[in-house]
Amino acid sequence: MAEAASAAGAPKVSRLDRRKARTRQALIDAAVRLIAEGRGDRASIAEITEEADIGFGSFYNHFDSKEQLFQTASEEVLERWGQMIDRASAGITDPAELFAVGTRISGRLGWTHPEIAGFLAGGGLDLLLDIPRGLAPRALRDIQAGQESGRFTVADAEIVLSALAGGLLGLLRMCQRHPERVNETTVDELAEAELRLLGVPGPEAARLVALPLPPTDTW
Repeated sequence: MAEAASAAGAPKVSRLDRRKARTRQALIDAAVRLIAEGRGDRASIAEITEEADIGFGSFYNHFDSKEQLFQTASEEVLERWGQMIDRASAGITDPAELFAVGTRISGRLGWTHPEIAGFLAGGGLDLLLDIPRGLAPRALRDIQAGQESGRFTVADAEIVLSALAGGLLGLLRMCQRHPERVNETTVDELAEAELRLLGVPGPEAARLVALPLPPTDTW
């Protein structure tokens, strides 16, 4: 009875609201594809709405400008990816293992989620480091936790984060251009090198990247 009452009291979503939500998501998905394909900077609003398969006038019902759309798309994609890594690494408390898991999962984007890999590679370091949600804040949190616990010996967390983000982007771009040269071993070698850069001893870094990866849910 309580469940029925709760369901009865839940606000109903109208057909119009559902249509608005689908249109907004279509615009965000179009922005992600355009950035992934390297066409984001050149795309006009007319091209975006054509890519989204919606009417031109519908754009301004959701966003004031192309820049606002791309900012929103970037925040939502990075946050969703960050939440996926959070779920995969739930229960892990060691900052070094958390960092290894996040890097190893993200490095596999080239074949697990190629569109997201293209989106990150197309957006570059500004996308990864300047968006206040998503991957960078989580990586910075783990680096700082590692500093506090003595797992990491780097002096400046933000500087080393820039270097680590550059390594991930370079790998994703290589996977786009030369997919035959990037595989799970390549990704794990990058994760091991980045752990060593953070100050983790070589044998310990190798042990961490050899651990089974936790499963990830669907995008």
